[in-house]
Amino acid sequence: MILDIKPLGFQWQTYDPFLFCAYHHDQFPRGNGSFGPATSLAGRNIGMDFEIKDGFRMYHGDVVPGFPVHPHRGFETITIVQQGLVDHADSLGAAGRYGEGDVQWLTAGKGVQHSEMFPLLDEKNANPLLLFQLWLNLPAKNKMAPPHFLMFWNTQLPRVQEQDEQGRNIRIEITAGNYRDSKGSQTSALTPPPHSWASDAVNEVAAWVIDLDADAQWTLPAASSGLNRALYFFEGVDASFDGKTVKVMHSMRLRSDEALAIRNGNKPARLLMLQGRPINEPVAQHGPFVMNTREELVQAFNDYQRDHFGGWPWPRADQVHGQRQRFARYSDGSETEPQKNTTSSIEG
Repeated sequence: MILDIKPLGFQWQTYDPFLFCAYHHDQFPRGNGSFGPATSLAGRNIGMDFEIKDGFRMYHGDVVPGFPVHPHRGFETITIVQQGLVDHADSLGAAGRYGEGDVQWLTAGKGVQHSEMFPLLDEKNANPLLLFQLWLNLPAKNKMAPPHFLMFWNTQLPRVQEQDEQGRNIRIEITAGNYRDSKGSQTSALTPPPHSWASDAVNEVAAWVIDLDADAQWTLPAASSGLNRALYFFEGVDASFDGKTVKVMHSMRLRSDEALAIRNGNKPARLLMLQGRPINEPVAQHGPFVMNTREELVQAFNDYQRDHFGGWPWPRADQVHGQRQRFARYSDGSETEPQKNTTSSIEG
């Protein structure tokens, strides 16, 4: 059952335990050799450029698009990059370049600084970017947990392919949660960070990217009652959901314990599904800090002003990683790459 339908903008409304979803879809031009766009930035509100101009935004960046160093406390970010690249660096010494289907999961916990830049490596062709960043709340007992950085490479992510009676394909990419297919086989997500609300299976946290062929028919399976569940229709033209036609760039809040019959329109479509048991605790938020009370927010600002959550060990506030291929470096010095999916020790 569809409970309501809403249009989508840059920040998508989500429901407890999620705080919001930022949708980044930019048609960046070719790079200029400094990882920025090879075009004029005249007429932009540099430092706060959130309006699409010539197909893209610079966000808080002034040379490289993205989000230079900033703090977080009390929640998690889950960054699902469908197209393009992101350069991560943080106050723990962790870093990475990821994209093209990779997912990064960062538990801010008691406090971390990080930067998230969108380096334009290709100097001959366009550098399109498409990503979602989910803010997943932490319960009060885990808001001061140790920060945790985790990378899921594209090749590691569980994916399920179904077919309807006409042989049309439905593909489900599972960042969080479990999916039971039409034959009864269950596919489970990779293990989330230890203090995440998603780490307890009883909370049924799920994040799926769903691709539908043109005219494909599929049923989103029911989950338990008492969950918050939403479906975000971000690519395609239109589709029927339990017999109701919905246009692209709309979201639907759903009953979690009822299946949803979907019949896609005549163009391929893409959906994001978010679900979870609500934490049901007070939320006090100011900018990058999400706590339970105003007093905790004041303490967060005081703590950040005192030690900047460990400082900033990188030479740039908008740290980028040169011409490196995709990698993840952890705070203990170990490093993984998507081609290897193994761990080794490095210096530096």
